[in-house]
Amino acid sequence: MAPGVNGSGTPMTRTQVVDAYFMEHRARLLDVAAFLDRVDRAAVGDDDFRMRAFRAAVSILGDGRPDRARRVLELLSDPSTDLVAKAGMKGATGAHDPAKGGG
Repeated sequence: MAPGVNGSGTPMTRTQVVDAYFMEHRARLLDVAAFLDRVDRAAVGDDDFRMRAFRAAVSILGDGRPDRARRVLELLSDPSTDLVAKAGMKGATGAHDPAKGGG
């Protein structure tokens, strides 16, 4: 069954969506809260671009405007279109660093 569709193939009501998905997303919110608590307890240091992007994404979640998933993804994505000869590191950082150019 597709997300947001009930057993009869019709769109779910808000109550049905909340009934089906609330507990899963409640747990995810607790994970985010625990992560932010760990960051706050860590040794004092500069807030890097990832945490600035993370906090901006959290702000988007609560703004009540539509298309939150798209806007968060765009916020965290590298907007540049130029190819690079070699990636700067093996793994992804999970957020775009504006200081590195692009967008």
